[in-house]
Amino acid sequence: MAYLPVAQDTEWQRSNEVDLTKTAVLVVDVLGGSEGATPGLEDMAENCRRIVSAAHDANVPVIFSCDAHIPGLDRELELWGEHGIRGTEAAKPLSLLEPQEDDLIIPKRRYDGFFQTDLDLTLRELGVDTLLVCGCDTNICVLQTLAGAYFRTYKTVVAADACATFLIGTQEDGLDYFTRCYDSRVVDTDVVLGYLS
Repeated sequence: MAYLPVAQDTEWQRSNEVDLTKTAVLVVDVLGGSEGATPGLEDMAENCRRIVSAAHDANVPVIFSCDAHIPGLDRELELWGEHGIRGTEAAKPLSLLEPQEDDLIIPKRRYDGFFQTDLDLTLRELGVDTLLVCGCDTNICVLQTLAGAYFRTYKTVVAADACATFLIGTQEDGLDYFTRCYDSRVVDTDVVLGYLS
């Protein structure tokens, strides 16, 4: 069973409502194209697949926020080594998620999916004010992207068991941080699927 932090006493976190007409699914760095999930992240990837599939069925926009690094240029590569290189399978959404032609892929070169990308503009043009978020790493790109969402006044729901950390920190600390600092409603995948049904 996924760890779920204690919700904060805010209007958003007390609520169980989601307006699907103003909602998008945001998948952060669930990458690998046809090469498959990173070992150890298979359960997270499967839960992301379930969410993406339900969003497709409900005609809710799906947006993939994907690393697309430039070798020899992006500073992040100095810290973490080569990963998510632009134009490779490692920068494509995981094939397991069955991306559709209407889905949007927004490349990023930093942790935060909003930083110097078209994500905010795209969401506003879609009329979206609420994000159902899944992906990895919980404590890096998901955390930084949730910060970007909070600073831009988006409401966020995080599927705890459709996120994973494997590079730094603990899953529990990351999820606690989301509720405390970004007013994220942290639930499990089944609750997100209920919103999408």
